[in-house]
Amino acid sequence: MKIGVLALQGAFIEHEIMLSKLGVTVCEIRRLSQFTDDIDGLVLPGGESTVQGKLLHEVGLFEPIKTAIEKGMPVFGTCAGMILLAKKICGDETVHLGVLNATVKRNAYGRQLSSFVTEGDFKGVGKVTMTFIRAPYFESVDDGAEVLSTIGGNIVAVRQNNILATSFHPECTDDLRVHEYFINMVKGCKRG
Repeated sequence: MKIGVLALQGAFIEHEIMLSKLGVTVCEIRRLSQFTDDIDGLVLPGGESTVQGKLLHEVGLFEPIKTAIEKGMPVFGTCAGMILLAKKICGDETVHLGVLNATVKRNAYGRQLSSFVTEGDFKGVGKVTMTFIRAPYFESVDDGAEVLSTIGGNIVAVRQNNILATSFHPECTDDLRVHEYFINMVKGCKRG
């Protein structure tokens, strides 16, 4: 199994480490030539969603990634990656990939100083440590999007078919189970 990790900006190395610990072949995606047909799934890391969205266009990856997700490529977006996937962003007309039937609220928990770590239940995984760094959350989800976790009444993890998105950073812990959940998604997804 080969998983691509978008490496244009943000916390991509941490995802690579987690995936490697699970025995997965990992490749960094920085250019269109690296986004090859043998990639089984894709991780969109945390970072700055506006910068990542802009860079996706600049390097010619935006349309190929959007098309691959729409055709069933499994994708896992954390924090900024979640924002890239969402169809709507509260108070912002910007839409990036727009493949996840959800509305997100950017920096919902406040600035960097408001970052925090907590534990919460993640459907199909159990109780996990969740690290929130200038994190968004889901304001709402629509048809086909299943809520996997909430914290304080806020939706923080969602799955929609081949798309997994979390507002927290599972790559900032030693717990491999959320990444393993994604790998199991990849194994179970049929691409069309």
